[in-house]
Amino acid sequence: MPHHNKRRERLERLKEAIRNNPNLTPEEKSSAMALVEEWYIEDQADQYFWTMVKEKLLEISAKFEPILAELGFL
Repeated sequence: MPHHNKRRERLERLKEAIRNNPNLTPEEKSSAMALVEEWYIEDQADQYFWTMVKEKLLEISAKFEPILAELGFL
């Protein structure tokens, strides 16, 4: 899960930058944090979905492998 750790690290750096930004009001910081968390959750769900689709297609037939590779999923 190296991609997961990299995403998590980027998320934490972004959250820290938001918290430490003196130009943002507390309300702006709160709104930004909520959006960042929402984005992260959606990104994780999206990654899970496409991983499952890829695995299921490959279970059906190895003929899907070139198609998935061409689309950048492999």
